[in-house]
Amino acid sequence: MAVQLEFYVLLAAFLFCIGIFGLISSRNAVRVLMSIELMLNAVNINLMAFSNALDSEEIKGQIFTIFVLTVAAAEAAVGLAIILSIYRNRETIDMEQFNLLKW
Repeated sequence: MAVQLEFYVLLAAFLFCIGIFGLISSRNAVRVLMSIELMLNAVNINLMAFSNALDSEEIKGQIFTIFVLTVAAAEAAVGLAIILSIYRNRETIDMEQFNLLKW
């Protein structure tokens, strides 16, 4: 028995809401990056589900998913490099104390 499209959409919406909550409520920079990754994975679930449901012959959704995964990996690498640089200068990863760009 195939899982219906609605279940995938509900799962993706649930994961996206968890990511939004983590993004808004967290003060830790690593936790913020993890929340962004969770939101991107929810988008990937939607891309795969709709690609399979609407046109299972072509792989357009899978190709977009690979692009999103590539961008997510680059975002994680750059984000962690920035966090490490800030930690070396400020000795904290608290988002409230990131005031490097202030005049």
